[in-house]
Amino acid sequence: MISETIISSESDWIKWSSFHEKTLSGVVAIHGVMGAGKTSAIKNWLISFNSQDVGSSPTFSLMNEYKSPNGPIFHFDFYRITEAAEAEDIGLTDYLYSGNPCWIEWPENISELLPEDAHHLYITENSLGSRKITLETYDI
Repeated sequence: MISETIISSESDWIKWSSFHEKTLSGVVAIHGVMGAGKTSAIKNWLISFNSQDVGSSPTFSLMNEYKSPNGPIFHFDFYRITEAAEAEDIGLTDYLYSGNPCWIEWPENISELLPEDAHHLYITENSLGSRKITLETYDI
């Protein structure tokens, strides 16, 4: 299923993520150009998941783990990855099949490792600073 939404504020993100909590509890590949708002989206998702963690880009560490009342949330940033084997070296497959949320920035760099049922979120910046969100979900 494909849905589209316009997000204009942090509160819009929180409402959107609360509505899509079931989807966000799986593997989500987050697509968007540099500066589109991928990490900002994740910061707001953490609020809707009742996490006390603020969230930050794991560009250099590749993965951040956040705490939530329902268990860990894993946030990956594969901007610097040039080969999928680099992601395999950090145990990505174990995280993807852990049953915990896995939110992945720059998934195109590890596309062959993504589960077939991964959800895909596309963030596009609009001219007035809002974001167009296109979500492709699969039965869960």
